[in-house]
Amino acid sequence: MAKKTIENVDVAGKTVLMRVDFNVPLDENLSITDDRRVRMAVPSIKSVIDRGGRVVLMSHLGRPAGDGGDAKYSLKPTAGCLGQLLGQDVAFATDTVGDDAKAKVAALKDGQVLILENLRFNSGEKKGDAAFAGALAAFADIYCNDAFGTCHRTDASMVAVPEAMQGKPKVVGFLVAKEIQYLSDVIASPERPFVAILGGAKVSDKIKVIDNLLGICDKVLIGGAMAYTFSLAKGGQVGDSLVEKDKVELARELIAKGGDKLMLPVDTHCGDDFNSNCNKVVVKAGEISDGFEGLDIGPETAKIYAETVKAAKTVVWNGPMGVFEMIPFDAGTKAVAQAIADSDSTSIIGGGDSAAAIQQLGFADQVSHVSTGGGASLAMLEGQEFAAVNLLDEA
Repeated sequence: MAKKTIENVDVAGKTVLMRVDFNVPLDENLSITDDRRVRMAVPSIKSVIDRGGRVVLMSHLGRPAGDGGDAKYSLKPTAGCLGQLLGQDVAFATDTVGDDAKAKVAALKDGQVLILENLRFNSGEKKGDAAFAGALAAFADIYCNDAFGTCHRTDASMVAVPEAMQGKPKVVGFLVAKEIQYLSDVIASPERPFVAILGGAKVSDKIKVIDNLLGICDKVLIGGAMAYTFSLAKGGQVGDSLVEKDKVELARELIAKGGDKLMLPVDTHCGDDFNSNCNKVVVKAGEISDGFEGLDIGPETAKIYAETVKAAKTVVWNGPMGVFEMIPFDAGTKAVAQAIADSDSTSIIGGGDSAAAIQQLGFADQVSHVSTGGGASLAMLEGQEFAAVNLLDEA
């Protein structure tokens, strides 16, 4: 699935319209509390401005309702943040395709950067509107997609804009190129043994991922609250644990399909309340008493999973093993994260909670790749095709 990257095109004296993911968290003072997404876009931006190109950046932030601007969803704070990271002024347009944007795009000089206001302030973005896309496309000579977090979507900036730029180069940025390399190419031809660890609360969120990976992996390890739905499917007692009763039959089918490949917890760390100070007990899987709920994989499971991970050559992890925000129910997630960090495998952490856990535990630099897109990485692990990527130029 290799695509042409931004470094493969001549950008000198040209304008690059770059879709980035600046969907950053803001506090009540509209200050950015985590600038990771902005920082990760810097290499692609610098590749253009260092070679004498101009950059027009577009992104969404949050979920503003309808047309018009709501200050708490404005991208304006990202201009100051990016300016500091680049060591130069970054211009900001107060609209996306209006008079201010047009004037500021026209005024851009080589080596300069402009951020357009939140794409979702225009209803055409979510609708994939051709007129809106055409107005954006008219700003530039080159299209660059560096927003992996939205690659599974069909918003105007992801699909209709590059479609409107017929005959012009359409490339990926370094961030998307790396995501494709790991989440698509590595998984398509993995070094074996290939082990997937899947956690999180709901089987329903991960059905397609489990189904797809059972066909590719040597082992699929299940943790998190979805393990209790599997336990129920095997006739186990789950007490007050979080289960999806309407997914029990589906869990049975996955157990039958998975056979020896599908590994389920052998023990469970339970509590009689959802807090750190509850009464705690470790029981065999499927033996959770009423009044108790499973809150983490047990120590024996953590040990088995860690050993399985250590023997692997390729590891994909998506979703925590328990309530990792709450001590001591973070132990299972910690054990798995430690095993991944200690192994010499190619290790891929699929965004969302797993990415947060690996960062929090300080292991981010000991794994091969931490994905930036929770929903997008899940969609890629499901084996989905991405229209936003498919229409870009082949390498």
